[in-house]
Amino acid sequence: MKKPDAILKLTTGQKLYEQRARAALPILVRQALLQAPLTYGVLAKELQMPLARNLNYVLGIIGSALRQLGKAWGMQIPPLQCLVVNKRTGIPGRGIGWFITNKKHFQSLPLQQQRSLVHDKLREVCAFADWPRVLNAFGLKPAIDNFAAILNQAAQPKRGGESDEHKRLKEWVATHPALLKLPGSATSEQEALLPSGDAVDVLFRTPEEWIPVEVKSAISPAADIVRGLFQCIKYQAVIEAYRPTIQQPKRARAILVLGGGFPKQYAQLRDLLGVDVREQIHPMVVKTSKAHQ
Repeated sequence: MKKPDAILKLTTGQKLYEQRARAALPILVRQALLQAPLTYGVLAKELQMPLARNLNYVLGIIGSALRQLGKAWGMQIPPLQCLVVNKRTGIPGRGIGWFITNKKHFQSLPLQQQRSLVHDKLREVCAFADWPRVLNAFGLKPAIDNFAAILNQAAQPKRGGESDEHKRLKEWVATHPALLKLPGSATSEQEALLPSGDAVDVLFRTPEEWIPVEVKSAISPAADIVRGLFQCIKYQAVIEAYRPTIQQPKRARAILVLGGGFPKQYAQLRDLLGVDVREQIHPMVVKTSKAHQ
């Protein structure tokens, strides 16, 4: 029996967006199994796409192919492409149309209610047990690398004191909240102490959220940068754990700030962990990475 057009495009199509869709599907399955949405910017960077807005074509063919595959299997496959969300709103862009029948009504809802509806649908995506079977149906392999070597290096105790480069970058970040797109009214504290005994390089506070920032200078080795990913996860988890005891803030989110670039060979690990990374931040030069917009 002839395969439907969308399935053929995803399996054998040679147009650039079709090739990118084949590369994107294993990444989305990986994120579904990890129960971790990712932003348009992060996915675009992993696919080495210069413009994240072109993902509309990539995600569209994935959505169509999954819908047709579901019909062929006699089951409903959740809209996997809806794992890709806008960094600012936390909800999909045009992909919302795959599971919201009345978009006008949806757009009239408060953002928090929109997020709640999206969360329910993403829960279906993450709970779907047949994603490996879906990959196999399209002749694709899982998108998983082995990071054992760099993780072992990152686990080694860090030696030495604070470098001058790290101190300068930390002080620059602390006095320039605009670097992280935070309001000028945000307060900052360097070496802020957490109940876990950790000292955060910079902790920004607003009435709505606390933002712990781990800083790595341009001379930081790859293992130290990878260590920074896990430090961010820890800081955010600690703040989330104890914030009810102080009745503030409403939420926490961590950011890893780099004086240099993020090592490309570990981009998948960054995306797996879902850490917000800002690259190429230099004192006296305001330049933020577009990869996580």
